[in-house]
Amino acid sequence: MIPMTEKKFGVLSLPVIVAALGYFVDIYDLLLFTIVKKPSMMGVGATDATMLIDSTKVINWQMFGLLLGGIFWGILADKRGRLSVLFGSIILYSIANIVTGFVVTVDQYAACRFIAGIGLAGELGAGITLVSEILPKNKRGVGTSLVAGIGLFGAVFAYFTYQITGDWRLCYKIGGGLGIGLLLMRVSVAESGMFKQTENQQVTKGNIFMFFNNAKRFKKYALAILIGLPTWYVIGILVNQSDRFGKAMFSSTVIDSGKSIMFAYVGIAVGDILIGLISQYFKSRKKALLIFYSLTMIFLFVFFSSWNNSTERMYAVCGALGFSTGFWAIFVTMGAEQFGTNLRGTAATTIPNMVRGILPLINLMFLDLFQKSWGWDIIKSGIVTGVLVMSITMIAYYFTEETFHKDLNYLEPEEMLP
Repeated sequence: MIPMTEKKFGVLSLPVIVAALGYFVDIYDLLLFTIVKKPSMMGVGATDATMLIDSTKVINWQMFGLLLGGIFWGILADKRGRLSVLFGSIILYSIANIVTGFVVTVDQYAACRFIAGIGLAGELGAGITLVSEILPKNKRGVGTSLVAGIGLFGAVFAYFTYQITGDWRLCYKIGGGLGIGLLLMRVSVAESGMFKQTENQQVTKGNIFMFFNNAKRFKKYALAILIGLPTWYVIGILVNQSDRFGKAMFSSTVIDSGKSIMFAYVGIAVGDILIGLISQYFKSRKKALLIFYSLTMIFLFVFFSSWNNSTERMYAVCGALGFSTGFWAIFVTMGAEQFGTNLRGTAATTIPNMVRGILPLINLMFLDLFQKSWGWDIIKSGIVTGVLVMSITMIAYYFTEETFHKDLNYLEPEEMLP
């Protein structure tokens, strides 16, 4: 063990607040496309006939960027420090945001969202890693939940920014401006003491292959990814396509999926703050997670039930599903707590982006396999997809270790196991 000598901060200290504001800007940008999807796609030449294909292309490229960026920034976080990622990622996605405000074709739009995705991938993981390492053990869950809770209101801000301005191009430019403003705030934030103590040690840092050359580490890494699947099933499938589900379930033509996103993220933000307090009360990450998984399954049943038969109820159940999947902070925190300081940044940054990167595969199953190939309707496809996602998640949850009391001041060994 390396002796602890670095200062410990409080949950309302500057690094925590700046990390929270960073995630706020991150979520603003990440969800803005969904909120302005129709007007922005038509603004770059898409038509009603090509809308689904063109918009899917843009979102898939953004998610692919998140997947690649998660790997790049994760490695950099362990090799060069948590702050280098926080600075570099925000510069990249701020520039991409501003440029997005000037695109004129679908391909240009997809390219800009790909670059933005790479930038966005570094924000949450590096922020959670930094906060986890500078806070005392008994405050980690509350601190990281505060980061996520404040950050997730970025989706609400994005929704109202578009409602007020009515200009999708201006919304992207505002996102870029917010990022540059945040960059100036970060100048005074200190690096993690745990990372500083590894700088002069002869130890391998940020080697992503270490997740795969050791059986125990690989198991922990895979499980850490799989326990986060429900969030993007709910947001990427049910909430994002709430207009299509509403039309199929009760012939609605007025549901605004952007508004559904807004309600869902209000719920997620509240849930992310509350789950940190619940985790603190039970002194357990897993008990808190199980409560929220149970709520998710209840609200999934409500979503597909006959009770969900009006626009207002659809918005309400989207908010409830958002609340029940408000375990993103605990999920990422558990990922960070699973690994030593020399791999923690790589883990915390790649794990959430691996989950985001799985969304195109879930979409492939939900849309291409179940609906296009097998001829199922959207409701049956949604139910079966949900059952599969929750089944995989619960199995992964069962085998995931508790990390609440874990001391993070250690390094991952480099030896290989059979």
